[in-house]
Formats: sequence, structure tokens, C-alpha cells
Amino acid sequence: MKIIMLGAPGAGKGTQADKIAEKYRIPHISTGDIFRANIKNGTELGKKAKTYMDQGMLVPDELTVDLLMDRIAQPDCEKGYILDGFPRTIPQAECLDEALSSRGEKIDYAVNVEVPDENIINRMSGRRACLSCGATYHVAYHAPAKEGICDKCGSDLVLRDDDKPETVKKRLSVYHEQTQPLIDYYKKAGVLKEVDGTKPMDTVFADIAEILGA
Repeated sequence: MKIIMLGAPGAGKGTQADKIAEKYRIPHISTGDIFRANIKNGTELGKKAKTYMDQGMLVPDELTVDLLMDRIAQPDCEKGYILDGFPRTIPQAECLDEALSSRGEKIDYAVNVEVPDENIINRMSGRRACLSCGATYHVAYHAPAKEGICDKCGSDLVLRDDDKPETVKKRLSVYHEQTQPLIDYYKKAGVLKEVDGTKPMDTVFADIAEILGA
């Protein structure tokens, strides 16, 4: 079962990917994790990726796909995997399809967690983070016992720059420009499945499990 998670930043696709990974016992793979692991282990591909990252440049699509193909060749991907955060653009999707096709494989499902921008802006601007221990909260859904104070370590909670409405709006506009076309791409390929991400988290997961076959 080879799955791609689609959805705007803050739509909750990472949370759903974790739940799918746990239920179906397949790895949740993010390209960021792959880059970090290869750089840490000093692999040839990792060294190549690091030269781009050190210059603040994006890692080229071909190299990213090479790193990804190397990861999905591992034994834990035998039953499948979930890709989160890749592909982000049509060229990346085409590059991935080509690489999978050379192995006689293809993507089975592209699951799009659909959430209107307005909901995402409200959702993310309610997030609060503890910079000391990394705990996260939400003023409406998961508030700390004492406002502005971390339950775990007692440090002050902050609204991260990433979660400020103006930053979220910018991220959403980049998403709509670059990644939205992927929804049409996977629709044409006949693998797109959409779920309503505004529902409670467990309901969204139940909808996804129904699509994948419980």
C-alpha cells in the first residue's frame, strides 16, 4: 500500500499519516527525515544533499527521488509506506512516478486532507509552543492548565512566527500555487481520494481507513 498524503500546511496530514502508519504497520516517511539520516550517516547521497543545503539551496528533484528510492528499498517498506511532504510539485510527482515505474511499482492512493484556508489560519494561530521542552498546545482544543504556561516544565508558551496569521497566509498561497496542481495530477491518475479535514481527528482517520480498507 503506497500512499501519498496531500493537504495544506496545518491541515493535519502529518497526524493522520502517523495514525495510518500505526494501524497498517507501514513507515511514515518524510523527506526531511531522509535528508537528516543520510547526512548523519555520511552516505554518498547525503553528502550530495548537504552541499545544496549548506548553501541554502533546495535539493534537486532527481537527488531527492534517489534518496527516497533508497529509503523505500529498505525491508520495512515491503508492505508499503506513506509519503508526507513529497512530492510538492508536478515535476517531483513525474520524477517519482518514473522511478517507481522502473521498479514495476506505482502509487496506490493520494489522500487529500481538505481544509478551507480560513479554518487553517484559525487553527494555526491558536497554537502555542514551549521553546524549552517542545510541548505544543492549542488555545481552543488543547489548552494548558494555566494560560500561557507549559504544563510539563512551567516555561512560557509562545505563538511561533510560523503560526502567525500573516506567515500562514504566505505559506498557503505558496501551497495553492505549487502543490494544488498535484490534486489534479493524481485525480487524472485515478488515485486521488479526498477527506473532509474539518471533522474531528478520529472521524477523519475513520474516513481514511474506510478508503484504504479497514
